Amino acid sequence: LDTLTPRNLVTNQTARRDPSPPVVATKEQTSTSARSCNVCLGTAFADIDEQRSHFRSDWHRYNVKIRLKGGDPVSESVFAQLVEGLEDSLSGSASEDETADESDAVDTLVTRIKRSALSDIPEEGTPKVPASAIIWFHSPPATQIGIYRMLFPLETPAAAYLSELKEMQTPIEGGRKWAMFMVAGGHFAGAIVRVSRAAEEEVPVPVNARKKPPKPKPETIVMKHKTFHRYTTRRKQGGSQSINDNSKGAAISAGAMLRRYGEQALRDDIRGLLQDWAEDIRECERIWIRASVSNRRIFLDYDGCVINKGDDRLRTFPFPTRRPVSLSVLHVLTQSELSRCLLELTQVKISHYTEEDLREQDEAFLASLPKPKPQPTPVSTTDIAKPKPQRLTKEEEIYREKWSRLLDMITKGRLEPLKSFWEREAESIGGVNVVIPEWIGDRRVSLLQVAAQSGHEEIVRWLLYDLRADPTIPVSAGWTKAEDAGGESDTSDVPSSRRTAYDLARSRAVRDVLRRCAADH
Repeated sequence: LDTLTPRNLVTNQTARRDPSPPVVATKEQTSTSARSCNVCLGTAFADIDEQRSHFRSDWHRYNVKIRLKGGDPVSESVFAQLVEGLEDSLSGSASEDETADESDAVDTLVTRIKRSALSDIPEEGTPKVPASAIIWFHSPPATQIGIYRMLFPLETPAAAYLSELKEMQTPIEGGRKWAMFMVAGGHFAGAIVRVSRAAEEEVPVPVNARKKPPKPKPETIVMKHKTFHRYTTRRKQGGSQSINDNSKGAAISAGAMLRRYGEQALRDDIRGLLQDWAEDIRECERIWIRASVSNRRIFLDYDGCVINKGDDRLRTFPFPTRRPVSLSVLHVLTQSELSRCLLELTQVKISHYTEEDLREQDEAFLASLPKPKPQPTPVSTTDIAKPKPQRLTKEEEIYREKWSRLLDMITKGRLEPLKSFWEREAESIGGVNVVIPEWIGDRRVSLLQVAAQSGHEEIVRWLLYDLRADPTIPVSAGWTKAEDAGGESDTSDVPSSRRTAYDLARSRAVRDVLRRCAADH
């Protein structure tokens, strides 16, 4: 240990991002640009594809969720560093057999921030090389030793790794103990193991070299172990029954009832075992748990739990694991997945590279890192003065209301109310041949065109014979053939400059009324 030095990656060649220009913020941090994001600190985009890609990104989803919880959004560089720290602490804990229960990185980040406020967010622009699950130490001339980062206390600074490693090598009374638990797919395996000899078991160096020293006891000893299995997961379907019930509703089949009973029994068995091992668990230096998000509640989230939710001894396995199924009929721990994980954690990784080889590896690794994306150009979020709509007078409001009622009655074919309305308001409207006002937004020009296009022959007859409406008023030049689609008119090929109410008629009955009127006059 005296010759070891922590090995750091060559970071002086790391590509640095240009410092992003300061974001011009306003009181509301919103943007009036169509190609921008109102949540992610007013970023702007070159085209609609870039904007859609941003809305699907984890960065945008994180800022939306954190804003909904009352937090402040972060920049892209800060978010990248948060994700890197999350991957460092969760690397390898996912299972190859179940992934449906796992939350994604965004949900995990939001949950962690809600649990404990992050007071030391890295500064923007600080280059950071992705952290490895293994910490490497160098021993001259060409030996490297790797140890999993999870073995060290949480939040250990890089400068203290070597001193912590020496502390872990120091024998203590009773030896160092770990608790290891794995649960997935109804299978459970748990063990209490001793990973170092007790101080009283250390073999002294014999004075007489000719005398053979006694054989030392093994450092790793399984003190207790237990496995169970319950039927909780449907074959070839995956996912627990409770998650399926929450997403699709409670199933009423016999198999579903058995799986619900299996989940409850497995939970009771595990908690009962934890209570039996409570004294040993309190003496453990590390507690390793491999479980999905929902299954972690079995260990932590209940009244009288043996393991507290915020216990700093809690760890996840920093490498991929399989289901905790024993390969032996007798459930011998040495053949189980749990023993493989124990061996992986306690076995030191050793490599032999020269300084030149290490430098070449570092340079190749740094070259393989993705190049930093150009930062979206922040836009000013100052409010643009919009023209206020002109306020109508009382007389103008009454006049517009009359027009709206008139066109509504013609469109719906309400002849009798229309006659009564016309007797009262004909003079204020302006006569039967008055041009429909532009503010209505209707491309039809006259009341007769509205009635003909709506297909009400009684109203067309009343307008022609009783009110003497002019059928020769041309249709607006903006009227297109597409607006006649769906009708029965056979005169759609007439040029728009010569089209009249007859060309807008969508039924034969309306055209017959117009033809008879033309013959009578």
